[in-house]
Amino acid sequence: MDGGLAGVHIAARVRSGQRSAHDEVRAAFARIAARDGELRAFQQLWPEHAFACAAEVDRRVRAGQWLPLAGVPLGVKASEGLCAEQTVRLVAAGCVPVGATAVPGPGTAWQTWGHTDRGPTRNPHDPAWSPGGSSAGSAAAVAAGFVPLATGSDGAGSIRIPAAWCAVLGLKLTTGRLPARDRAGLTAPGVLARHALDAAAYLDAVTHPGGAANAGGAPRVTWSATLGFAATAAPIAAVARAQLRRLAAAGALTLTDATVRLPDPAVCWMSLRAPAPGTGNTGEARRTRAALHEALEVVFAGHELLATPSTPNPPHGHDGPGETMSVALTWAFNITGHPGVSIPAGWTDAGQPVGLQLVARPGHETDLLAIALAAEHLAPLPRSWRPASRRFAIR
Repeated sequence: MDGGLAGVHIAARVRSGQRSAHDEVRAAFARIAARDGELRAFQQLWPEHAFACAAEVDRRVRAGQWLPLAGVPLGVKASEGLCAEQTVRLVAAGCVPVGATAVPGPGTAWQTWGHTDRGPTRNPHDPAWSPGGSSAGSAAAVAAGFVPLATGSDGAGSIRIPAAWCAVLGLKLTTGRLPARDRAGLTAPGVLARHALDAAAYLDAVTHPGGAANAGGAPRVTWSATLGFAATAAPIAAVARAQLRRLAAAGALTLTDATVRLPDPAVCWMSLRAPAPGTGNTGEARRTRAALHEALEVVFAGHELLATPSTPNPPHGHDGPGETMSVALTWAFNITGHPGVSIPAGWTDAGQPVGLQLVARPGHETDLLAIALAAEHLAPLPRSWRPASRRFAIR
């Protein structure tokens, strides 16, 4: 899969007059029309709104306004919508929303899938796989090259899991950097992207400024395959760890050994997400939340970043994950509010995509994106062969 044209490069063409926002939006709709019938990344398209928005971008560019994301086609997670704060800020920066991306439908407790009235959302790398969720359509749309950016939201791993399974970048912001959208405060907004530069442009557009950064030098990173409790599959851990070692060999980070043991967040997360007001404020939930914060304070006292696999398991099929806890390595950081990113780590011998999750101190999203950018400069890892009939063409 090639990276496609980065959103920041699309914006540069629009600002220079080489292309118009109208041209870029028309091209995005052509890509969607050609392939989304099978992929089902979008629940709804907004051509009338998009072309009106593109016309406004072109007017603003002609008037000499600086728009860092001028004319960049944007997928919007259906549960986020046009009125979400991050969408509003991205539109102000020049993005053009083209449609609502798929989220899970009703009827199951698990959320690692996507639903449309045409059927389930398919993973661009293999139609038999789920793309993950709940930002399912956003990850699929970005992976397929329909749009360079798509919004997401992450309450337990809902950006990082689909990013891992669709082999794209998925950034969850620090809790509180933008308004929380759930009563428990577990859900943070974020973005799906194919390029770290686009994720950085997103961060600048929605946070003003992008955030704190490491004081200098290669950040110290410690690794945990399980966080002390997750049942991580050995092939998944091996691929993620190998990518971390490649980054260390390239000088992008300093890998150090430390024991990382967090309390299992499952009961705490479930309690905090309880539907009845006040029922999540149990003694056990409060103790676990405090213990998570204390354990991470120890980790970040000696390291800038914590690394894990993004998920303990490979993509499941459209029949669901069964008893597998795909969120096991992500949802602790929704409880604590730390920012996290999933970047592509490579492929198992069976051809399954693996994500590498990096977690930073609150407000240090730029440290995460610096590693993501370094990863893009590494030599690409080959994907194991799979029958062509099982894959979509990823452009």
